Amino acid sequence: MARLNLRLKENAPGPLYVDETCIDCDTCRQMAPEIYGESRGLSYVMRQPESRDEKLRALQALVACPTASIGGAKGAEVRDALATFPQRIDGPVHDCGLRAESSFGATSYLVLRPAGNVLVDSPRAAGPLLDRVEASGGVRLLFLTHRDDVADHARLHARFSCDRVLHRDDVSRSTREVELQLQGGDPVELGPGLLAIPVPGHTRGSCALLVDGEYLFTGDHLWAAEDGSLEMGRSVCWYSWDEQVRSLEKLLAHSFRWVLPGHGRRARAGSAAEMHAKLRRLLRDLRR
Repeated sequence: MARLNLRLKENAPGPLYVDETCIDCDTCRQMAPEIYGESRGLSYVMRQPESRDEKLRALQALVACPTASIGGAKGAEVRDALATFPQRIDGPVHDCGLRAESSFGATSYLVLRPAGNVLVDSPRAAGPLLDRVEASGGVRLLFLTHRDDVADHARLHARFSCDRVLHRDDVSRSTREVELQLQGGDPVELGPGLLAIPVPGHTRGSCALLVDGEYLFTGDHLWAAEDGSLEMGRSVCWYSWDEQVRSLEKLLAHSFRWVLPGHGRRARAGSAAEMHAKLRRLLRDLRR
């Protein structure tokens, strides 16, 4: 729980606050950008929520925070906010909400599918969230985009008996029992409408998952800036920047309208052609 004696001085007067344990994962600023801001490398409450919708978004950020660094609410209002997750983003795609500190607050996604639901990366395995996932049909496949965002994968496997997927180049001691270990650099069909695309760069074994030719889950390979343009980060490239740029170019062979990252903002385009234009623009900028 957040600690009042560690409340940041930048917080606006009122009950809601962020304390000094914030790790600047950006979760709260993504969920409620009108309420939370950034200062000195930490999030803080710019202003107290006023409307019902603002309060709900602010409290969704509170329960999602991977370090429990947001305080000022408890009881029924917190339970109500928690009950909104997984929260629908578009079509079958849902934000699991609860971030894990071990993955530095990475977003995980639940994709509802008739043949069995897919979980992309691991949320914090809190009981109320897992109960809601189970009520939605459970999990058949847990796709781990790369080694950094595996979080509570073992607990999820134990709860849902799901098969886990991770590229062999990113397997470590904690993931050596993953059921399906991808190899090489070619795309792999995991089932109808499910295509794993190796995108080495951020890590050696980074992979994206393309669902139904619409939704591309990119892990930490690619994300959107606040203006909607696409971005990659040399400063968070742990394996090879040259490989990461080459992996970006490979994505032009695939059609999709959504970029859904583990860290960073989501991107949506009106068409695959529009998304390809965003990719080409980023490639031009990177090669200057």
